[in-house]
Amino acid sequence: MDEPLARRPSGIEPRTGNAPSGDLDLHYQDIGDPNDPPVLLIMGLGAQLLLWRQGFCEKLVAQGLRVIRYDNRDVGLSSKLDGLRSNGSVLPKLARSFVGKKNAGVYTLEDMADDAAVLDHMGLDRAHIVGASMGGMIAQVFAARHADRTASLAVFFSSNNKPLLPPPTPRALLAVVKSPPTGSPRERIVAEAVKARRVIGSPMYPAPIALLRADAEEAFDRCYYPEGVSRQFEAILASGSLVDYDRQITAPTVVIHGLADRLMRPAGGRAIASAIPNARLVLFDGMGHELPAELWDQVISELKITFTEGW
Repeated sequence: MDEPLARRPSGIEPRTGNAPSGDLDLHYQDIGDPNDPPVLLIMGLGAQLLLWRQGFCEKLVAQGLRVIRYDNRDVGLSSKLDGLRSNGSVLPKLARSFVGKKNAGVYTLEDMADDAAVLDHMGLDRAHIVGASMGGMIAQVFAARHADRTASLAVFFSSNNKPLLPPPTPRALLAVVKSPPTGSPRERIVAEAVKARRVIGSPMYPAPIALLRADAEEAFDRCYYPEGVSRQFEAILASGSLVDYDRQITAPTVVIHGLADRLMRPAGGRAIASAIPNARLVLFDGMGHELPAELWDQVISELKITFTEGW
């Protein structure tokens, strides 16, 4: 598959809006027949809904699904919690998180799971819940706390923060949590984003530099807000181990992970699949912390198996 073409919008215009979640507004895009089974896509740390690529969403729509993607709080076109930050150094919090303990944060993954109330705004009682990276953590919490609303669950390249799991490589972690200095020009910010994507990307499916640059420019021009990344990262550290949540999940579940993921090691996916009753684990050689276009068809085939069980 030609990746640049795969990511090029086909002309399908999404329905857009803002859904309230407490005092916050969450920006969403809705694609497909409103009468088809809905799929709610939840993206990861600091990532806008753009990372659920239009081409990927349209392939899901072609399978007879209604696709809803949204910006998490503190990112994209959703509400920002300007100026709020918890106290204390991040290093002790990382150490506590490594052994499965909770930390202080401005908000938690549980709060972010409540933001999936975008479903309420759209009048949807249940949906297939799909989360990637931090979004996969949010999805686990949602599926445990709202079993009646979770038709099925899919978790991409994520973790349940089980104690003593292998940590990210330092280079991969810094690539996603370290921002250029305040006031940096657009070109430097774009270049750093391209570099980060190359660090955490898929060795077997490297994206063309021109495409990575176009992605980074699109994300910057839509909304560049690095302050939200630190608060979202603290939300992960604030929630601690999700193993107890996993044990409560009853929905059909598939866990998809890349064996070349340097940020969320494959052990994270294995831990989720081991903790959720009857979960399926699907591992892809050469896939990093992303969904390469070359694997979209295979990934969607795995999703269809799980979606069929849950609807």
